[in-house]
Amino acid sequence: MSIEKLWYRNNAISWLLAPLAAVFKVATGIRKYLYQQGILKSYRCSKPVIVVGNLSVGGNGKTPVVIYLVEQLTGLGLKVGVVSRGYGGKVSHYPYTVKDGSTPAKCGDEPFMIYSRCRCPVVVSPVRADAVKKLEKTGVDVVISDDGLQHYAMERDYEIVVVDGERRFGNGHVLPMGPLREDLSRLETVDAVIINGGKTSGTEYSMKLQPRQVVKVCDFSSPYNEDSNNVTALAGIGNPPRFFNTLRKLGYNVVEEHACSDHAEYDQTSILSSVKDVTQPIIMTEKDAVKCRNFACNNWYVLRVDAVIDPGFINHLSAKLKLTPKHNGGKD
Repeated sequence: MSIEKLWYRNNAISWLLAPLAAVFKVATGIRKYLYQQGILKSYRCSKPVIVVGNLSVGGNGKTPVVIYLVEQLTGLGLKVGVVSRGYGGKVSHYPYTVKDGSTPAKCGDEPFMIYSRCRCPVVVSPVRADAVKKLEKTGVDVVISDDGLQHYAMERDYEIVVVDGERRFGNGHVLPMGPLREDLSRLETVDAVIINGGKTSGTEYSMKLQPRQVVKVCDFSSPYNEDSNNVTALAGIGNPPRFFNTLRKLGYNVVEEHACSDHAEYDQTSILSSVKDVTQPIIMTEKDAVKCRNFACNNWYVLRVDAVIDPGFINHLSAKLKLTPKHNGGKD
C-alpha cells in the first residue's frame, strides 16, 4: 500500500508516522512565525498578488482556476501576469520568462499550459518573490501565483485554497502522516475556499471542470473523428480517476486506464509501449498534451476543460481588491 493511499483512508499504520508529522508541524509553524514577525524578509509587490494554492499535496485543480482568473480579469481590461515555481522545468537561469520558443521541459508543464491558453506574461522561479519582481517590471495590474500558499517570502493580498471535493483532506493530518502541508486551521485565514467537484458548505465556492472539446494533440483545431468511442485514457495529474470518469460521462468507453505520476515526462516510445492497442485512440489531459504535441500520433487526443466557478467568488475577489474595469483595454 502506497503512503498516499494511507492518507485517504482510515488506517492505524499512519499513526506510526505521527512523530515525524509533529516535527513537520513545529518546523513549518516556526518558519511561518519568523516571516510574520519580519525576522525572515518577504517581498511586497506594488500590485495586488493573488495566490491560488492548496492545503494538501497533489493536484486539486489549481491551474484551471489560474486560467479562469486570467480570463476573468483580462475581461475587465486588466493586464494580468502569472508566476509559478515551474516544477519539472530546467533552465540555466531564473527568473525565466515563458515565451513562444519555450518548452514544458524548460519552464514546466503548468506554466507552459497557462501561457499557451492565456497568452499572458508568465514568469517562473523556485523563488516566487523573484518572479514577482520581474513580472512587476512589465507593467501588470495584477499578479497571480500558481501555487505558493506556503511561500511566505512573497506577500499576498488574496489567498485562494482549491480543494478536491472528492478526496477533501484525507485523514486530516499533516505530512508525512497525512496529505496536508499545513494544519486545517489555515483555512480560517484564507479569503476563499473553492471546492472542485463535490458539495460545498458555509462560505465555500463551488467549481466544476466543464469539458470544452476533444481535439487532436498535434492540432487543436481538429476535433475527435474516430469511428469508435473505445479509447485509452492517459492522465498524469493528481487525481487521474476523476479524468477517467469524466470521459465515461461524455460517452467514451475507456478500455484502458493509464494513471501516471503528476508532472510525468513522456516520449512517443514510452507511451506506445505502455498501451495494449496502439490503433485505439488515446485521450489525455491538457497538461499531458502540451508535453506530447511534438511527437503525438494522429490518433492521440486531448480533452480541454474550463473551470466554471460560482460567480459570487469573482465578485468577492474584485470587491476586496477594488478591481474595476479598464475601459481602455488595460492600456495607460
